[in-house]
Amino acid sequence: MIRGLYETHLFVENLEKSIHFYSHIIGLKKCYEDPNRKAAFFWVRKPKKNMLGLWEKPKEQIDLRHFAFFQCDPMWILNNSINWLKERKLSFRNFLNNGKEEPMIFAWILAISIYFDVPDGHSLEFIGILEGEAKPELSIINYDEWKSVNS
Repeated sequence: MIRGLYETHLFVENLEKSIHFYSHIIGLKKCYEDPNRKAAFFWVRKPKKNMLGLWEKPKEQIDLRHFAFFQCDPMWILNNSINWLKERKLSFRNFLNNGKEEPMIFAWILAISIYFDVPDGHSLEFIGILEGEAKPELSIINYDEWKSVNS
């Protein structure tokens, strides 16, 4: 019956600033803007497949959220995501928040991931599913550790 997640929504303090960020920094395609409702909508990847909605609200009505851009290429996350985030001057961290500039492996689902912050304080994530068998007993580890147990 359920085949995926179609849309998610975030409250933002400044809609125009956020439209610029999500379209020009992140690279999403704006599909609709409703000035009367102070809302904007973006396609994520392909039109009519996944959507992000932004709604302008006063700062005191914004509760911080987290979501992950799923289906990122795992090798892009490993080899390019850090430079991509640095080029855009985005603050980033791995799940363990250990100060290392490296993605982490969620061995329990077998995914590679890096987190970054966006305007209004929301936390976003690039995540990509890796090939192979999950190893829940390893929990969350760095990529070098993952390689050593899979050699």
